[in-house]
Amino acid sequence: MTWPSNAPELVQVLLEQTLSKGASDLHLTPTPEGLVAEWRIDGVMQTIVTFPPSIGPNIVSRLKVLSGLLTYETNKPQEGRLRLEGLGRPMRLSTLPTVFGERIVARVMSEDAGELATLSGMGMPVDVARVLERSLAQTSGAVLFVGPSGAGKTTTAYASLRTIREQSAGGRSVVSLEDPVEVIVPGVAQSQANPHAGFDMHAGLRAIVRQDPEVIYVGEIRDSETAHIAFQAAVTGQLVVTTFHANDAATAITRLLDMGAPAYMIRSATRAIVAQRLLRRLCTECRRAATHSNCQACGGIGYRGRVVVAEAVDLTTSTLADSIHPGYDRVQFAKELQDRQVACLRSQAADLVSAGVTDQLEVDRVLGWNERAGA
Repeated sequence: MTWPSNAPELVQVLLEQTLSKGASDLHLTPTPEGLVAEWRIDGVMQTIVTFPPSIGPNIVSRLKVLSGLLTYETNKPQEGRLRLEGLGRPMRLSTLPTVFGERIVARVMSEDAGELATLSGMGMPVDVARVLERSLAQTSGAVLFVGPSGAGKTTTAYASLRTIREQSAGGRSVVSLEDPVEVIVPGVAQSQANPHAGFDMHAGLRAIVRQDPEVIYVGEIRDSETAHIAFQAAVTGQLVVTTFHANDAATAITRLLDMGAPAYMIRSATRAIVAQRLLRRLCTECRRAATHSNCQACGGIGYRGRVVVAEAVDLTTSTLADSIHPGYDRVQFAKELQDRQVACLRSQAADLVSAGVTDQLEVDRVLGWNERAGA
């Protein structure tokens, strides 16, 4: 396509195209050849264009202005919220100094609660949804959503909050602490951490437990102190919903132990651990993953949209929790899940391949070779 020659118009078109293509992120990376623009669509990066060096800095400056950032500050990272009339959806913009100039990443956000499904509307596997609904109905304990970045953990967590509100008809007090707040959920008192003001995740969690909450959503457990406060709340009468970076349920327990969370606390507090990934769907128009396809629906990629695969470990009704002790063995725990025929990520993915929803190349790209073992 032909891009406008001036930065304000070019940025407007670029952002509009980002949304129309369904991209989750826009990347702008400075190189000696110019400013390389890329979209992340369905979890995969796609190069759009390289803007010439003559206009690259102007594009970066325009985006910083729209995000309320300091244009003269180019030697340290900045973050801001980008709003542009007519876009409909805000973006979270971050900058990073590089040897060739500032790199920009704009993450598409949503403030439209109507876009946020409940668990029943997400297409979760039936057995996973059943475990989640049972766990979310508990009055205390912890429900963990785990996976790498981009696995859809936050989306599932938000859907869980909506499910809690709907099932309780608004009868449960739900408070969140996030960094940042990505979606406004009606009926949830959402708080955003602000470390620069002394309101970090630790201080925020301590304040929240004094707010008489019944359900606490912690955007992400990133360190030992956050883990300890969250699990302490889970064993003293609150239901804690949170996300965590780990490959699978077995690895999540290992990471919590490594953070210093006591085994007895993890064992007594955890109600469910849900590990998930997002797989690209084969395009329904061309039904093949081929980059040389002329399909207009998927733009020649061969995939269009994504589907969730998840494994749910239910610790409320089984003796699995007894395996969580100071001598915990991740491999042995994973074997127990297999012996109990808990549907793992790869087995669910295999079913989707058999059904023609996705293909083996996509499964291997996302899951690797030994997901059950947490490799």
